[in-house]
Amino acid sequence: MEGRIIKGVGGLYFVDTEKGVYNCKPRGIFRKDKIKPVIGDFVTISVLSELNNEGVIDHIHERKNELLRPKVCNIDQSILVFSTVSPDINLDLLDRLTILSEEQNLKTIICINKADISNRADYENIKKDYEHIGYKVIFTSTKTGEGIQDLKNSLQNKVSVFSGPSGVGKSSLTNFLVPSTNMETGCLSKNNKGKHTTRHAQLIKFAEKSYIVDSPGFTSLFLEHIKPENLAYLFKEFRPFIDTCKFNDCHHINEPFCEVKQRVDIDITPKRYNRYVNLFSELHTKP
Repeated sequence: MEGRIIKGVGGLYFVDTEKGVYNCKPRGIFRKDKIKPVIGDFVTISVLSELNNEGVIDHIHERKNELLRPKVCNIDQSILVFSTVSPDINLDLLDRLTILSEEQNLKTIICINKADISNRADYENIKKDYEHIGYKVIFTSTKTGEGIQDLKNSLQNKVSVFSGPSGVGKSSLTNFLVPSTNMETGCLSKNNKGKHTTRHAQLIKFAEKSYIVDSPGFTSLFLEHIKPENLAYLFKEFRPFIDTCKFNDCHHINEPFCEVKQRVDIDITPKRYNRYVNLFSELHTKP
């Protein structure tokens, strides 16, 4: 029988199949070969007990992608959740998350939560800038229900990972979308940073063939594994112009006849370009 791992606790994996969820342990050969199942894995299992829904994992199928944080695989799209206030939106972190999504070839949706407690005008320009790049941006509120139906429609027939800082309302959104989940939510800490209420990644079944990954939040993100010369390709709006620069090894910073620099303030916002320059410098000077 085939299924997908939706949760793992203490070496026991919960596998969602067409006949229900089975509690499975991986065969010893995986431990011997140092292969560990990952949440989101497609697996083949043998049923040991229909009565107790117990089985054993026989085979782990090839993964199409794998995220490190949260540790999940076979993801279709990334929902980047930020809030208008408490905590305020961090555009540097947002860009870092879009970079990781682009690296994994994930469709990216930006969700700006807590829309009911903000001055909308302050965030319309952010929405406009990222929509111009090609990202869908949804304003949401679990208080008023704004944007929830649009978000629901975007999750259909997809495995979607919710990522973003702590305290922006990822678990609250999940509870609103899937009321039976009852995920723990938390208030902000004294330093105005969100408390980490999600302690492990799991797939939450939203509808048939539709899952949500609620992941632990974080406030900073490092991109050490990305080579500086590849960074520009992960800025979606740079791509149409990269190959038209005069020099093949152009870094789009100090080189002459750079088409990317020529498009700043036209197709590329100056603030996004400046964050690219800062990130390039960060990666270029890493130990």
